[in-house]
Amino acid sequence: MDRNTFTGLFLIMIILAGSFYFLGPKDAEIKREQFTIDSTKRADSLKKAGIKPVQKDTTKTVSTIPVVDSLALKGPFGTALTGTASNTVLENENLLITLSNKGGRISSVQVKGQKTFAGKPLILFNGDANKFGLTLNAAGKAINTNDLYFTPTKTGNNVTMRANYGANAYVEYVYDLKALSNKVGFNINLVGLQQVIAGNTIGLNWQTTLLQQEKSLESEHRYSAPYYKYFDGSVDHLSVSKDEKEDLTKGKIQWFSFKQHFFSATLIAKQAFEKGSLEVKIPTAAGEVKYYDANMQLPYAHTANQSYEMEFYFGTNKFSALKAQGYDLEQQVDMGYWPLKYINRFIVLPVFNFLNSFNWNYGLIIFVLTILLKLALSPLTYKSYLSMAKMRVLKPEMDEIKAKVGEDNATLVQQEYLKLYKKAGVNPLGGCLPMVLQLPLVMAFFFFFPNLFELRGESFLWMKDLSTYDEFIKFGFKIPFIGDHLSLMCVLMTISTLIMTYFNNQVSGATGQMKYIGYIMPIIFLGVLNSYPAGLNYYYFLANLMTFGQQFLIRKMVDDDKIHALIQQNKARPADEKKKKSKFQQRLDDYMRQQQQAKK
Repeated sequence: MDRNTFTGLFLIMIILAGSFYFLGPKDAEIKREQFTIDSTKRADSLKKAGIKPVQKDTTKTVSTIPVVDSLALKGPFGTALTGTASNTVLENENLLITLSNKGGRISSVQVKGQKTFAGKPLILFNGDANKFGLTLNAAGKAINTNDLYFTPTKTGNNVTMRANYGANAYVEYVYDLKALSNKVGFNINLVGLQQVIAGNTIGLNWQTTLLQQEKSLESEHRYSAPYYKYFDGSVDHLSVSKDEKEDLTKGKIQWFSFKQHFFSATLIAKQAFEKGSLEVKIPTAAGEVKYYDANMQLPYAHTANQSYEMEFYFGTNKFSALKAQGYDLEQQVDMGYWPLKYINRFIVLPVFNFLNSFNWNYGLIIFVLTILLKLALSPLTYKSYLSMAKMRVLKPEMDEIKAKVGEDNATLVQQEYLKLYKKAGVNPLGGCLPMVLQLPLVMAFFFFFPNLFELRGESFLWMKDLSTYDEFIKFGFKIPFIGDHLSLMCVLMTISTLIMTYFNNQVSGATGQMKYIGYIMPIIFLGVLNSYPAGLNYYYFLANLMTFGQQFLIRKMVDDDKIHALIQQNKARPADEKKKKSKFQQRLDDYMRQQQQAKK
């Protein structure tokens, strides 16, 4: 190769190198082309997934989101995918809230001024077992904010958590805790994401495992369940005894609550959730009460700044405290079925609150409450005793009828009994009806005392906590039907009920099988109520003692000889002077007559 040829080739190489350098694409153009390719790929993936892209509104000015390197390299929220976990604390007189930058969520809640049965600080939930976040379809990829790292900014008792998508595009949580409040203000702000998030709804997921706070884990299971309220409906809940999942599709949802026996964690949506689902599971791990999972849907309008105003309630299930929060939260306190809940709410609870205003010991309050109840029911108790006394006086004549007619002819015996009742002016159900009328009030307390927060941690006599059972004997192992302990107050209640049954049999003159059937129920109650609160068994024990006292006084007032004379006087009166048959007696006579004709 001669010199001229070499020189020519060398000049050509210099020209080509200069052309590549001066005429080649710049870095910004390469990034812009890469973003176009990635956007095309995302659009194709959305189309394959059946998700329609958001149409640009030409009537509005839409802000352009700057291109971020992390978006191309790591995907949506690339810079928030990694980080170092840290905590921020919000605190007032009632609550100690720990916020984690991982997920920007509340990771722990301590209710101040309350202790567990073991005397430890009362923490509703703690750690990674509590998950909270939004589910976003961002740029064709499912993103859960629980996995993102947020940047916290604290100002007084206000904390802002922000996860950046890009410049002027982010997800933001704002927490605000006022003084002397059990509510935590919670706002969600989605800024500059209108061209990023696909679909017309976003999901909100909250999962947590509530920890044991009370002495009896079994008791906490019995009264713990997820509650919810439709925006225009009533309060309802899932099962307390088994695993269950329910879709909430009957309307917009105003709030849902992770309720355990005496404490609740509730999320209230000011604009309401569109729909959702709730799930409850009974965990097998020690010290865990219930596992709850809520999945709710929020509407998304693709605006430049989409906000959702909410608030949390963390605190006790004291009826008055919940009622003060509004939104019918107090209906989480189980007052029983109809009509028991109305008796408890509008009769028993106001009387209890009135007595509580005197700051007496709760054992004394239950004692006075029982006295007032017994005084209110004393007319029914008197009528019941008087009717049983009349039946006892008639017992010899009824035995004569049975001996005369013969026990084999039961229908004829009953007809003769009815004739005797009619002549004597005695209603055989007169002793039962007053007892039936008293039953709703007696049963109402079965729901009232176990759900009464005021009894929690309150002692009386040997009972250290009236809201749970007292352990007179602890076996260390489980006995069928009884459990692993024996409650002294439950034993006293059972003994008093057996004594009451014995004296009632003496008054009514019951014989045969009827004489012994009454002794079965107290034994059953011993097994059932042995694990129930001492306050409930204390009330039933007092009620038995006071009923016995009432009957003793009534027995002194009622003279069997006078009753017998009155019965004989009624029998001697002409038939046309006697009262007309009751409808019950007429139906009973017709039934007996039909039975006799059928046998013929």
